[in-house]
Amino acid sequence: MRTLLQFDFAFDGPWGEDLEIACRDLADDIAAQPGLIWKLWGENRSAGRSGGVYLFETPEAAAAYVIKHRPRLAAFGVADPAISSFSLNLPLSRTTRAPL
Repeated sequence: MRTLLQFDFAFDGPWGEDLEIACRDLADDIAAQPGLIWKLWGENRSAGRSGGVYLFETPEAAAAYVIKHRPRLAAFGVADPAISSFSLNLPLSRTTRAPL
């Protein structure tokens, strides 16, 4: 069952192109994560927040990623990320044009 995973946390930057440069190696590592279908990177400069939305093949792959990523975020100074996991409703998602 495909699983949507969401991280949301306070963030002071860098933003945009500077974040892209700073996180290129991290992005490559995330892309190689077993069971990952895709990740969207989000940033809200005015609110000082950042995060990501991930789609995994299975709940187990999503859970394994949380175990890997939480300490990595802590190393970046992110102590208490909000983490949410959702089962997908594929028929409704396809109706609203999700590329699944």
